[in-house]
Amino acid sequence: MNYKNRYKKLHFLEHKIIRFLSKFKKAAPRFELGIKDLQSSALPLGHAADKKYEDLINDPISKETHSLLIICNGHGEDVIALELIKRFLIHKKFKTIEVLPLVGDGYIFDSVKDRKFKKIGFLKVLPSGGFSNQNLFRFIADLKAGMLNDVFKNWQISRSKAKDKYKILAIGDFLPLFFAWSSRCEFGFIGTPKSDHTWSSGPGSSLSDIYHKIKGSEWDPWEIFMMKNIRCKTLIMRDKLTTKNLNKKKINARFFGNPMMDFIDNETIYIFEDQKYKKILILIGSRYPEALNNFESFLSCLDQLNKDEKYLILLPLTLNGNLNQIEKLLINHKFYKNNNKTFSLGQESIWMKNKTSLLLGFGTFSSWVKFADVGLTNAGTATEQLIGLGIPSLSLPGKGPQFTLSFAKRQQRLLGGGVEVCHTKKKLVEKLYILLENRKARANQVREGMIRMGDRGASEKIINYINFKL
Repeated sequence: MNYKNRYKKLHFLEHKIIRFLSKFKKAAPRFELGIKDLQSSALPLGHAADKKYEDLINDPISKETHSLLIICNGHGEDVIALELIKRFLIHKKFKTIEVLPLVGDGYIFDSVKDRKFKKIGFLKVLPSGGFSNQNLFRFIADLKAGMLNDVFKNWQISRSKAKDKYKILAIGDFLPLFFAWSSRCEFGFIGTPKSDHTWSSGPGSSLSDIYHKIKGSEWDPWEIFMMKNIRCKTLIMRDKLTTKNLNKKKINARFFGNPMMDFIDNETIYIFEDQKYKKILILIGSRYPEALNNFESFLSCLDQLNKDEKYLILLPLTLNGNLNQIEKLLINHKFYKNNNKTFSLGQESIWMKNKTSLLLGFGTFSSWVKFADVGLTNAGTATEQLIGLGIPSLSLPGKGPQFTLSFAKRQQRLLGGGVEVCHTKKKLVEKLYILLENRKARANQVREGMIRMGDRGASEKIINYINFKL
């Protein structure tokens, strides 16, 4: 072969190689995605895998192929669902996102303004404020209000999603899990209300405690049966102990931290000029009229405080709070509205009595909670958040139907004594004085509860895991 022929062939070969490399470069991103898939599936779940989830969901090639239905049953579950929805919308994995609240009217979701999001279902505030299984008369009232009819219609909605290839995320306990399991869709489940701390801590002598010990989990056999379904792709629990006990039953449950801790404002918006205030946060719950009864009880306790001491009472109400009834109770207990005293805390109004100032606000819990020294709380999710932030609490259970003595005791054990149940108003006032005066007593009461609630950041880890698995 002469020099000219060799040169032409080399030039031809060079041209072919350039064309091949050009095609390979265009295909490279898809090839790279395949490698990421293989790498991710081989990694253990943990901080190393989290990075892979992020790489996968942020990959520009990933396409929106499914819609997501989120089913939740309770105020606390709604709060968790809202935070997750905001993050799902940012990640843009799903074509559309719908939420089906099974308790109440889901007013909390009205704050989401996005064309890819919609609240659906037959929504109604029942006489009990939710599904009442703790009071027979309230349960009968719920039935008369059409509870079963609405549950059946909402169940039909969840069943209709399979034909459109929806994925479902259930948040709560049995009912949303049942809806997801019976839908014929692939689903994930976040088990928020049940924890094995409730029966493995404390006396453990009640029939329910013995029952849970026999089962080895607070989750019931029929719930575990649904968790083992092949269509259940993700199972996330609220604490390490519950996760560990489910793992012993060959259930692939995961724990990433408690998402409830992600809903508290990081920034301190106000520094008190007068540090002599003893600061008390009051949580009366979100279900009316029970919340008014709770508030009446706490006001009776405040009446017994030292009149010469300076107290700042923080009263954050949920958006459905009954302002007129709350103000009537304040007036009945000799508080008066003060338009002159100024606090820059975004309050609705300021009320005074002796040297006590009471701030009333709507939706201000997350920005006010860090100011408190002690909490007086007859609430669920918000009390858990309070303990997680290192603020001890006292509860005074009433007639219910939601915040009963049995509920309060369960909560005390769930949070490792971070909230202490007081059986009388006198006992609550005595404990309140001790906690307000003794910083060490406050720290000791809340230490174990803080560990159980965990740190911030769980929501993003949960989103990454669900995006990867569902």
